[in-house]
Amino acid sequence: MTGSRHRQAVRRGYGLAVAGCGLVLLLVAGLEAWRLQPVGETGAGQVLRLAEPPDRPRAAGPPEAPAVPVVPGDPAGVPGRQPPVALRAPAIDLTAPVAGVGVDPETGELALPGADRAGWYRLGPGLEASRGSVVIAGHVDTRDGPGVFFRVAELAPGDRIELTATGGAARSFRVVGREVHRKGELPLERYFDPGGRLRLTLITCTGPFDRRTGSYRDNVVVTAVPD
Repeated sequence: MTGSRHRQAVRRGYGLAVAGCGLVLLLVAGLEAWRLQPVGETGAGQVLRLAEPPDRPRAAGPPEAPAVPVVPGDPAGVPGRQPPVALRAPAIDLTAPVAGVGVDPETGELALPGADRAGWYRLGPGLEASRGSVVIAGHVDTRDGPGVFFRVAELAPGDRIELTATGGAARSFRVVGREVHRKGELPLERYFDPGGRLRLTLITCTGPFDRRTGSYRDNVVVTAVPD
């Protein structure tokens, strides 16, 4: 595949992955949505700076498509890779298992696990990474009640989040930002970025519930940096 064709494939796959963050977090149409509190934003400027490498300014002109593989495969099985298998956020009493997920080729949605588990985007960085955005998404609720990320929007700057890998290796992060975007308007290069400073990105749904589409209007994104 030529460099141009590869960049086009990456751009298409990347868009599908982000679209899935919204589409898979739907309630069944006609059911009552759990009431979510309004979410305030904080730290947007710091989150934006995290995408800029400390030793290399971003080139002028349109941003390059992120170099995230979209071909079939199992990056989690690469030697030395450390997939997160558990997440803890003491400030919101959250302890949850984490499963590696990719993009469903039939639906183009991020294929999240059930409501009791979070999904790590396995085509992005793992716990061993020194750069890039480690993305973990989860359901805010389901037809049966709150989901694994029901209280993620309550995380505030300074709160700690701990990820644990297979074998017990752990990495601690500190929240620096919380942002809200309309679904379909997430800045892809910022949140699914394989470069820039290492950070943890948590994504779930928030905002008003749209009965016509059977989904929440917005996504909330919490960003944390290594302790």
